[in-house]
Amino acid sequence: MTSPSKALRAEANRSAPPTVVFDAQALLANLPGLPGVYRMIGAEGEALYVGKAGDLKKRVSSYFQKTQHGPRIAMMLTQVAAVEITVTRSEAEALILENNLIKSLAPRYNILFRDDKSYPYLMVSGGEFPRLGFHRGAMDKAHHYFGPFPHAGAVRESIQLLQRVFRLRTCEDSVFQNRSRPCLLYQIRRCTAPCVGQISAAAYAENVKSAQLYLEGRSDTALKRLETRMQQASDARRYEEAAIYRDQIQSLAKVSQRQYADTGADVDVDIIAVAMEHGFACVNLVMVRGGRQLGDRSLFPQNAEDRDAKEVLAAFIAQHYLERPIPPALVVGEELDVEELEATLTEHAKRGVRVHTHPTAERRAWLEMARQNALQALKSKLTEHSTQETRLAALREALGLPDTVQRIECFDVSHTMGEATVAACVVYDRMDMCRGQYRRYNIEGVQPGDDYGALAQALSRRYGRIAGGEGVAPDLIFIDGGKGQVSAAREALAEVGLSDIALVGIAKGPERKPGLEELWVGERVVTLVPDHPGLHLIQRIRDEAHRFAIAGHRARRSKRRTTSTLEGIAGIGAKRRKQLLTRFGGLKGVMGASIEDLTQVEGISRKLAEKIYKELHAA
Repeated sequence: MTSPSKALRAEANRSAPPTVVFDAQALLANLPGLPGVYRMIGAEGEALYVGKAGDLKKRVSSYFQKTQHGPRIAMMLTQVAAVEITVTRSEAEALILENNLIKSLAPRYNILFRDDKSYPYLMVSGGEFPRLGFHRGAMDKAHHYFGPFPHAGAVRESIQLLQRVFRLRTCEDSVFQNRSRPCLLYQIRRCTAPCVGQISAAAYAENVKSAQLYLEGRSDTALKRLETRMQQASDARRYEEAAIYRDQIQSLAKVSQRQYADTGADVDVDIIAVAMEHGFACVNLVMVRGGRQLGDRSLFPQNAEDRDAKEVLAAFIAQHYLERPIPPALVVGEELDVEELEATLTEHAKRGVRVHTHPTAERRAWLEMARQNALQALKSKLTEHSTQETRLAALREALGLPDTVQRIECFDVSHTMGEATVAACVVYDRMDMCRGQYRRYNIEGVQPGDDYGALAQALSRRYGRIAGGEGVAPDLIFIDGGKGQVSAAREALAEVGLSDIALVGIAKGPERKPGLEELWVGERVVTLVPDHPGLHLIQRIRDEAHRFAIAGHRARRSKRRTTSTLEGIAGIGAKRRKQLLTRFGGLKGVMGASIEDLTQVEGISRKLAEKIYKELHAA
């Protein structure tokens, strides 16, 4: 396997770009000695590199006054046509601007962390009987949030634990408000059934308080509260209730021994380790909140070739924490400029942040665990990358494609009897699926069930913009379909002036079984053996396009059916329709509501409630 770093050096030696005439001395003479952000600009106006500095004059001058640079910087400097600067009030403000520019411009010489997905939280809702829930996105002040967690699985594990120990509800409010008898969770001792009055509001509030103490890392206090309640129940001879508290205490004690770090204190800290091999880098982030380890997450940056672990770590911290809460302490495995970093993070967080580069005791053990996690994830990534290289090479050979084929886009169309047609496009690039670049297209103006017309519209919309200079053209396009779909796609591409892109149709074959696909390449049909590596890559991309299209279609169909059903009832405008759907949690809840239930909604009279009920149950 050829490493990216070797490939970069080979490219530099083989065909270095022509030197751009750039007057560095004129630039340096006018640079201010202030904090800010600088941008290296190429001959075509593209951003080559974005960086921040506490002193712009010193930092930018270092590029042009030194004669010895590594191959990466040397190559970049030959392409610089201009340098743009933006002065900021502080280095922390420069850090924010730098991160925003890196994300929006994606400079080719910056280390890029593609981690756009927001981190999930565990939510304890407000109200008389709060519920446990999974949350991602904007926060409501009426609720309490705990986290962030490194991934959704960690949140769900915590919810299951709290159900088992404190028996809090997890059902949606629309379900909770319309229950007439306890659900299965009550039967298996995972809920106290507040929906039907099996527990008082005061007793339920005690359970919620204990759960919050546990989530805050104060498990000892939560245990003492449970012990007090057990003793009180025992003294009052409520032995069954006392037995419940006893079981809760035993469960919580076991979990605390297993999950909590031996700190004896409420600790919030992130541990960050970097592993590098064969030009690839992996950053492992371990989150500890309230002394409890919530799990870890591994991230793989782009453009990390020929960089050292210190540069990768610095880039991760800069890009990761500007849009997420910063814990009071970071434990890192590389030597950084701690004083500068702490000052910048403290200014951004508006509270003290400590960075530990030489951890001791349990923090050293955490760091070693993070290093092992990073190494293991990197090994898996290298294995996967090697497999993907083999598959892509086999695909090129089988279809007679040039070695330059890297970026593949695949289209699929999904509908139900022509209803709510959605076309989906997924992207495969750099040996992996690029989920942030997926797109869906709601198809309008074509005959229901006309897959050819739907496909042509989607391709025209996507590649019309690319032909106009927006976005990146693929090297190869897959179409989920046979000869007819390929012909429609070819005509659509020709209309926008991109007829030179390779096009392949993926038909299911006569028996419609995996492994028997027919590949339409031009006017010829190519079949590959079921275990062909290239076919495995095709199936992976095609199946992802199919999944993405179906998900979009189902969401659109559900929304259309919900809206149209209520829209057909005279006297129900947008406001009342929204109130009904919110009150009952969707159309299904509205249809299950009685006339009396409907009258409880603001603005719904008895007469109108009877009309709604009759219309919804007319069938």
